[in-house]
Amino acid sequence: MKTPAAGEIEIIKSRAILGQAVENTKLYISAQPRYAPIVGSWLARRATELSNPGFMGLSGYVTGAEAIMVPQFDVPAELEAKPFMLTLGPDNRYELLVPNVDTPLKGTVGIPLVANVPGGSLRLLVSSISAKPGAQFQLARNSRQLALLSLQDNLKVVEKGKQSGVLDVSLKSPDPEKLTQLLNEIGRLYVRQNIERKAAEAEKTLGFLDTALPQFKKQLEQSEDLYNRYRNENGTVSLDDEAKNALAQTVDLQSKLLEAEQKRRELSARFTDKHPNLQTLDAQISAWRSQISAVDSRIRKMPLLQQNTVQMQRDIKVNTDLYVSLLNSSLQMRLAKEGKVGNVRLLDDAIIPEEPVWPKRPLIIVLALLLGLGAGVVLAIAKNSLFGGIRNPSEIEMHTGLNVYSSIPLSPAQRTIDKNIESRAPGMHILALQQSEDPAVESLRSLRTALQFAMLEAPNNRLLISGATPGVGKTFVSVNFAAITAASGKKVLLIDADLRKGRVNQFFSLSRSSGLSELIAGTLGFEKAIRSSILPNLDVMTTGMLPPNPAELLMSDSFSQILEKLSPDYDLVIIDTAPVLVAADTASVAPLAGSLLLVARAEKTHLGELNESVRRLAHAGCSANGVILNAMDLSRRHAGSSSYKYGGYRYTHYKYKNNRDTT
Repeated sequence: MKTPAAGEIEIIKSRAILGQAVENTKLYISAQPRYAPIVGSWLARRATELSNPGFMGLSGYVTGAEAIMVPQFDVPAELEAKPFMLTLGPDNRYELLVPNVDTPLKGTVGIPLVANVPGGSLRLLVSSISAKPGAQFQLARNSRQLALLSLQDNLKVVEKGKQSGVLDVSLKSPDPEKLTQLLNEIGRLYVRQNIERKAAEAEKTLGFLDTALPQFKKQLEQSEDLYNRYRNENGTVSLDDEAKNALAQTVDLQSKLLEAEQKRRELSARFTDKHPNLQTLDAQISAWRSQISAVDSRIRKMPLLQQNTVQMQRDIKVNTDLYVSLLNSSLQMRLAKEGKVGNVRLLDDAIIPEEPVWPKRPLIIVLALLLGLGAGVVLAIAKNSLFGGIRNPSEIEMHTGLNVYSSIPLSPAQRTIDKNIESRAPGMHILALQQSEDPAVESLRSLRTALQFAMLEAPNNRLLISGATPGVGKTFVSVNFAAITAASGKKVLLIDADLRKGRVNQFFSLSRSSGLSELIAGTLGFEKAIRSSILPNLDVMTTGMLPPNPAELLMSDSFSQILEKLSPDYDLVIIDTAPVLVAADTASVAPLAGSLLLVARAEKTHLGELNESVRRLAHAGCSANGVILNAMDLSRRHAGSSSYKYGGYRYTHYKYKNNRDTT
């Protein structure tokens, strides 16, 4: 009976087959040339000649058709899977560098090397080497069990087509020659074990037949003798049609019964009574016995001479058929035992493919393109998440709870103004004066209208403008908003309270000195500290000389008294302070202002920076009224960060420098 494919697959992957294949092919021994890094193995696969050892100044590396054969390599267990280095010398001599051993072992190709090493003895036989002197080879002796387990895990055995009975065995390895040898050895061992298994089964069955044949032969002879004596005594008895029919039926049933009983005896030697095949035979035997009993009942109704004649002829016929059947079975078993033929055969030997199954170049190209595309998308998302910043006002309102009072678009005209500020060109560098119809200026006018209503409930007329970090354009907003408010007829005072790096003076081409720091220190009066009527209705107070202790000055009672004294003289006092996350100055000044606005720069300021600014202001006992989203690049639809910056400067690495520039 043909063995199911599933069972044959398990036989192929069994230790009995694969373990012997591992041993026969020495799969646990790894020996290969020491290829040059990166390109060595690629060059070697395409080489037809031996290479000169050494690669870019690295001795021992090869890139050619070098080869080594190591049929024996035994090491102590503690050195298994450890790297050994073999260096070929002149006259087929070599040196073997053993791990944790300073002195190399010396050997000769074709002669077994036996030496004592840490943990026991080492045995190595290098049968052949194809290389030039100086070439190095990497050797390793792995565990047999690990080699077997690895082979069982990686070997693939599948049935080609449903119930085809044809098995396909495949394995991947970077060494095609050794792989081919291994697969062919597995196929040879599988066929051999199948033949041996069939021969063993035949021998076992033959032993049973050799025992049973003499008994059945004797039984046949006895039935023939009995019939001959009966016929001599009573003469020849003629059977009628009914008797002949009964004889044929009983012979057929008796033959089937004896055959089934014979088969049951054979199977009972291998299986228990609960085996399905034995239970099926028992049911058949019971049915045939019942049918035989029915025929016997008919025979017993015949005349006595006919009864005896039918029974004797039946016994002779049944015993003859059974004996002949056993003789044929015995002959078949002898042929199976001696013929060395199984019920499986090897259809195709493993061969070295012309092209490697992996890597597949078209697939690699497609995967590389997909991977590159995916990496680009992930990088873009990550960049936007980490560095993208706020893109639209709704993000601020959704994630911070702050109202956006105005969204100021990016102004191309401001780029020219920034250059003039950096070059310290004379004149007023204010967008609201030079480009009064610019969309950014219109947004600031909308801010003025919104603040008129927002400041009605404020405790005082002081407006503090700051930002989370440097470079967001807070001074640009402060200066232009002051100019626009003054142009509406309101009396405005603009105070530069950024005593670390304030730049309000540069927008008006004013000197830094004679300003807020001197006024707080008491070295200067109000008349000289305030630059009156810089523009109609607009007075300006610069930072003054940048002090070494700006935080202490702004926390002093003198500063709060100055604000209390100046506020009644103006409709609006605008205070430009240092960024909240850079210095503690703003947290000191904020409680003195009736209103507070934070400036955020589109695609630069992060939501986390705004939230942290709000948290720090809350610790100082005050809160921001809202946010101004500055420098929205409408032409790019927020596809990338802007290359312009309002205010004309940026703080390097979020650090202030005590720049005492007095110009």
